[in-house]
Amino acid sequence: MMEHFERFGLLINDQVVRTPVAIASMAGYVDAEYVRAREKHIGLAFIGGYSIDEPAMKASKLMAEGGRAEFIHEDIIPELRSQVSLMSGSDVVLGINMRGCTPAAFSRVAEEIGDGVVYEIDAHCRQVPMVEAGSGEHYLQNPAQLADTVKNLKNSGVTVSVKIRAGVAVDDRALARLLWKAGADILHIDLMDFGYQRLKQIRNSCPVLLIANNSLNTFDRVKDMFAHGADLVSLARKSDERTLSGLDAAITRYTDEQGWYNAPKQLCRGGDIRALTFCCMPVKSCPLIPTLDSLGIKRDEYIRIKEESVSGTPLEGGKNTCFGSLAWCCKNSSPCMFRDVTIQQTGISSKEYMRLKRQLSEKIIHHIYHDRKEDDAC
Repeated sequence: MMEHFERFGLLINDQVVRTPVAIASMAGYVDAEYVRAREKHIGLAFIGGYSIDEPAMKASKLMAEGGRAEFIHEDIIPELRSQVSLMSGSDVVLGINMRGCTPAAFSRVAEEIGDGVVYEIDAHCRQVPMVEAGSGEHYLQNPAQLADTVKNLKNSGVTVSVKIRAGVAVDDRALARLLWKAGADILHIDLMDFGYQRLKQIRNSCPVLLIANNSLNTFDRVKDMFAHGADLVSLARKSDERTLSGLDAAITRYTDEQGWYNAPKQLCRGGDIRALTFCCMPVKSCPLIPTLDSLGIKRDEYIRIKEESVSGTPLEGGKNTCFGSLAWCCKNSSPCMFRDVTIQQTGISSKEYMRLKRQLSEKIIHHIYHDRKEDDAC
């Protein structure tokens, strides 16, 4: 699995993710058997959704009577234990999508099943019986309640994901920050018709791992999501073996050529704040200046972060580049003779250059969200 970690650098629940392609839950369909049939081409899978308390189960039964496929289990714990057992020996990181109506319901499952899986709070289901029961989209309309549920579940010492639907909450950016502060590790976002622009807004609001969802069944669409902040993409109805294998192969091939599978677009071309790694010195009127202002970062602070972050690495040198260091150089897809000659003289490949730029980006993001005082953070 180290090959996959070196390629994508993804860890979830202390497990290496072999590819940034996931299967999203579909109630009544996605269980361990469904996942095992597709495991060669995915890195993460959410089974479920499973209703985990009496109000949610009543809603599931009503939905089933209306013709929807549902997992109906009066005692959910033995069923979940069985599902987890069926995934034993698989390299796929396992998540359980849960629909419940109280924080205690989610914590009970975590205490019974343990920390070997990711626990996903379903704030996504929009079926009327589930919402009226106090689950699914009910949480998006009551974000404080959702944050309390995240906090309670996180206190069980487990990895927490939240599945949301974009455009339901009053402000998806504020919701993302609230859930991050509450302890969420992952946001799994059904982008609906909002596309990558909404994803970029969320990416610029919090540092958690982001999974983009909704009709992402071609490499071009997936690449757009990666370039605007997604760490993984997930598929539901199109999670057939042919589609999954094609995406897995295309992403792997692209990464082996470029070095950074979800490299952002440059800031001046609409990229998210990870693209600060590609920005030059703050000396001219361009999107860099308002971005730094919005983050509350002074120009000398930005310069210091980059210079300290590349110290002792191949990015430190580059006296013949525009600003005397590869730290200030742009993405390898942008033509630049000075950058390319310096990379060659430094003895690294363009692929390694992008890997180093990714490491620089991670240090910048860590500084923005974790190293600064609360009052200074964006």
